[in-house]
Amino acid sequence: MNEQLKAFMDEKLPLLHTHFKKVFEGTNYPASLAESMAYSVNAGGKRIRPLLVLATLEDLKAASEDAIQVASAIEFIHTYSLIHDDLPCMDDDDVRRGNPTNHVVYGEATAVLAADALQTLAFEELASLQHTEPKTILAILKAVSVASGAAGMVGGQVLDMQGERTQLTLAELEKVHVHKTGALLACCIEAGALLANTTEHKKEKLRIFSENIGLAFQIKDDILDITATTEQLGKTANKDLASDKSTYPALLGLDGAQKKLASHHGKAMEALKEIELEKSLLAHIADYIIDRKA
Repeated sequence: MNEQLKAFMDEKLPLLHTHFKKVFEGTNYPASLAESMAYSVNAGGKRIRPLLVLATLEDLKAASEDAIQVASAIEFIHTYSLIHDDLPCMDDDDVRRGNPTNHVVYGEATAVLAADALQTLAFEELASLQHTEPKTILAILKAVSVASGAAGMVGGQVLDMQGERTQLTLAELEKVHVHKTGALLACCIEAGALLANTTEHKKEKLRIFSENIGLAFQIKDDILDITATTEQLGKTANKDLASDKSTYPALLGLDGAQKKLASHHGKAMEALKEIELEKSLLAHIADYIIDRKA
């Protein structure tokens, strides 16, 4: 891992985890619900999404006292989606982030409700920002709503389920992942850009970067599903193959998927270069996404 990125993560991750702890301490939630929510939030993971929010701000040489809260809200959205994704009615998985999935530990009903509560908690967090202009808060709320809802992540999950055991075209597969994975990743960068109050030109280049890195993230996931172990991944390996799902390696072969990965990474880096961010934290995160082993 790049030294600059490691130093950034060493600084920011403890701040995120402290905020998570603060959110769940002293709540009046039913104890079993609070425990289930905190279980999945605190289960670990790469924290790519909140780091993207914070890295965007830093790369744009901006600061916001609300940045950790915004980043945490998006991580709550992501975590809720993982809980739902693992349910028997969806991907039906027993392992997530190296631990038993939420419904295995707490039962399906509590898992569903914990995910629902994390989703609404995210919007409570965003609506409670104290140091951001109201118009910016509204813009972030809209961006997160669109990215996580029917036009984004949820819609992508539906497309993904509809595509199971059906041979999707490359265009159809990309449509699934632009929505299911890419939308929330792109939203992280958009939220950071909104907090930074950056120019429209930079927002557009960051949008191009985020779209390409979102697809690169999914392609890498597809590759790792067939090249990494369950222990490395922290979730069940070869799950896509066993489920006969359309993936980039299934459509393009492993070499073709690797070339597609490199192509999207290249486009993402070119967009950063056009706004003089080719050696930025975002660039290092993009490298990390395609070089990761899990």
